[in-house]
Amino acid sequence: MSATTRGAQFQLDTFGEALQLFAAAAAHDRLTGEAERAAGLCVDVVDRQWLKPEAGLWELENRWWTHSRLSVVCGLRRMAEVLPGASGRRCGRARRRGTARDPAPLDTDGRWRRAADDDGPEAALLVPMARGCGFGDDEGAATRAYIESRLAEDGYLYRFEHPGQRLGEAKGAFLLCGFTMALATHRVGDRVGAFRWFERTRAACGPPGLFAEEYGVRQRQLRGNLPQAFVHALMLECAVRLAGESTLP
Repeated sequence: MSATTRGAQFQLDTFGEALQLFAAAAAHDRLTGEAERAAGLCVDVVDRQWLKPEAGLWELENRWWTHSRLSVVCGLRRMAEVLPGASGRRCGRARRRGTARDPAPLDTDGRWRRAADDDGPEAALLVPMARGCGFGDDEGAATRAYIESRLAEDGYLYRFEHPGQRLGEAKGAFLLCGFTMALATHRVGDRVGAFRWFERTRAACGPPGLFAEEYGVRQRQLRGNLPQAFVHALMLECAVRLAGESTLP
């Protein structure tokens, strides 16, 4: 696991995702001693980096991205729930320290802000929600609805807005975001809406059934790198969860 992609770039959300994977392993009695030590290192990094700006999921400029903090809190919470003894208590203490020192910001409308100084729509905020991390039903539902109202076009979802440009002019729709929206919509109890997001996003594959990173909604063409492992992974996760057969937490 690496939290860097270019030079000194740091992505805090990576550690939240890793902690959630470790928690899932622990819930199924598959967490080895080595993996538990790795989880402890994740907690150390979170403690050191919590208050520092970082690049977030999209590898942007260093800021205090809300989605990264929510992902970390989600991972720490899950570890505290499933890991017995001192390790679980340590994760619980780290979660409480983080939220007390600098909690994620809420907008006046009761939804999560993209960053403390930015209330624009941000699809990355759907990730912790898709993972089943409840931070208040009202906040989650309001955030999901706001993202859909501002970043959706013809059943596809963009990452965020580019000032001065229409959706689709700077970047295509991100297929990862469409599958994440399907999971988040499922979490708020809208099963029909979740299937609509899933099927619409799934339709944006190439002839061999592979997905690219982006999709040109108006041009109906794939854009960016092909194939994208994370898009395919989210597609498979969606398929399992929406089928109602998932034993994942």
